[in-house]
Amino acid sequence: MILVTGGAGFIGSNLLAALEARGQAELAVCDRLGRGEKWRNIAKREIAHFVQPERLPQFLDRNRERIDTVFHLGAVSSTTETDADLIVESNFTLSQTLWEWCARHAKRLIYASSAATYGDGAAGFDDDFSLDHLKTLKPLNAYGWSKHAFDRRVARIVAGNGPRPRQWAGVKFFNVYGPNEYHKGAMASVVFHVHQRIKAGKKARLYRSHNPKYKHGAQSRDFVWVGDCADALMFLHDHPQVEGMFNIGSGKARSFLDLTHAVYKALGKKPAIEWVDTPEEIRARYQYFTEAKIDRLREAGFRQNTTSLEDGVRTYVRDFLEAPDPYR
Repeated sequence: MILVTGGAGFIGSNLLAALEARGQAELAVCDRLGRGEKWRNIAKREIAHFVQPERLPQFLDRNRERIDTVFHLGAVSSTTETDADLIVESNFTLSQTLWEWCARHAKRLIYASSAATYGDGAAGFDDDFSLDHLKTLKPLNAYGWSKHAFDRRVARIVAGNGPRPRQWAGVKFFNVYGPNEYHKGAMASVVFHVHQRIKAGKKARLYRSHNPKYKHGAQSRDFVWVGDCADALMFLHDHPQVEGMFNIGSGKARSFLDLTHAVYKALGKKPAIEWVDTPEEIRARYQYFTEAKIDRLREAGFRQNTTSLEDGVRTYVRDFLEAPDPYR
């Protein structure tokens, strides 16, 4: 059995699709669906078990002989969430509980950290897992800090040769886009929001730059197609000897202007952009550049080429956002 926490979420549901396509027969999902349309993310999947987070400890104990691998992707992922107690409970305490359970029962654990741990990027975007390097990172929000706190905890355990899962790997996703993100609201990708505005007959809306080093629209991110993320997770599952912390991104930063033009091109329309000021409440913490260094993932044996921004946006727009059924 493979257990995916956050399995009804964006990346989790795409991972479930990849696992099912491989013939994985027994898939367990731990998540909350709420009152919206999130359930549609997993409506096409064959799921053996669905468990609410509060019932996870009992589920783990009942199925400790059957579970082989835990993909821990569930989290409070909003970078604007202000309830730090909720964030710690979901992103640190639960992660620690799963680490200890997997270590105690010799299970495999692949967990999601975040590129938000890199903060403003002043210390670079190197997935160096040494304690000395981790101490140089300064996340900009409670979400990023919570992920970073668990990374540091894992690093201390590993450095001290403490109890650990049969296989462990942490992954830092950069700016992911693709199908099944529709429930994320304001936290959905820029691709999704640009498409929504265009379909509503409005101009795409981008932030002005408040940094003299960057022109308007030149703010850049490492935009990564969600299918590439699922493939990287599958690679880690297929290679149980691979352990460590790994960035998952395209390896190449692209501007918001590039992304917006790609959406218009996929729709066969001429670009039209409305510029707005970056909200003051996030302006001081705004990232102007992110780019995943993916050397360690390559060195571990992951050879698959990443999807170009233009190809990924075209696939997302034409095969999903413009389709009668946009769900994978």
